[in-house]
Amino acid sequence: MNATLLAVALSLVSAGAYAAAAVAQSRLAGRTEPGTGVLRMLGRGAWWSAVGLNAAGALLHVAALNYGPLTLVQPLGALTLVVAVPLGARAAGRRVGRTEWRGTALTLLGLGALLLTAGGSAPHETLTLPEALGVGAATMAVVAGLSRPGARPGLRHAAASGITSGVASALTQTLTVAVTDHSGGPLFSWRLLTVALLVSAFAMGGLLLSQTAYRGGLGAPLAVVTLANPVAAAAIGLALLGERLQGGPVSLVLALLGTTAAVRGVFLLSRSQAPNADPGEVPEGPAPVEPVPSRVVIGSPRPAAVPEPVAVRAGGVPHP
Repeated sequence: MNATLLAVALSLVSAGAYAAAAVAQSRLAGRTEPGTGVLRMLGRGAWWSAVGLNAAGALLHVAALNYGPLTLVQPLGALTLVVAVPLGARAAGRRVGRTEWRGTALTLLGLGALLLTAGGSAPHETLTLPEALGVGAATMAVVAGLSRPGARPGLRHAAASGITSGVASALTQTLTVAVTDHSGGPLFSWRLLTVALLVSAFAMGGLLLSQTAYRGGLGAPLAVVTLANPVAAAAIGLALLGERLQGGPVSLVLALLGTTAAVRGVFLLSRSQAPNADPGEVPEGPAPVEPVPSRVVIGSPRPAAVPEPVAVRAGGVPHP
């Protein structure tokens, strides 16, 4: 098996682990009060189950980054949402709807187009210490801006989670390539120690931000995380790590079409998994029928003379 196929296979298994973790986090968030602190959450077994699944997905993701570039590995992370569809439906005790199937198909088609344009060579360039510090500072500034109080906190926290996770993946690739490099350089250095600390901070921050985002439901926040993650990682790969799309202008058009299809698919998946029912879905079983109040008309003889209305003054005195 060559490096590209191995990276794809590891990414697929990693997406399954991340999807199971997302469903576990969403169920935990639904049973957790909004004011629950982090320390109380750490005492719950469901939280540690989600952490274990995320850790398994992260280890597989790290292995995939050692064999494939960011532009190849990160788009496969969108399969997390695709895998989460049947898992979330089963956890909710329902079947997958038509809108969800359409979103899954569009997401897979878009991913296929993106994978055709991604570079297939194994990574060899790494971030320097100033570049890693600059990426870390810029990420912290963006996350601080998204975490401010305001409208749609779930989606903003989801975007912050996706960005921190994508940056952590880019930093992780630098760490794994540098450690496995056989050029004779030092195994431990200030650069690798700094990158390792940034990876730990961003990975844990992304996990906590996603847990906060899932309080409003699984679908839309997970879709935002799924889109923000590869965008952040691919931006670092293309700007700082020398990664390129292969195929020239034709691949650029194919990448745009694939991105459009994937975004549309993710939108359909997020809408179908929203907490409220999707108006495009047809509910199973007969529709509920609202009770109609019955009207019974009873005939009665009309009186011979109907007295004229009498006005009443204030104080209850009749006015002639």
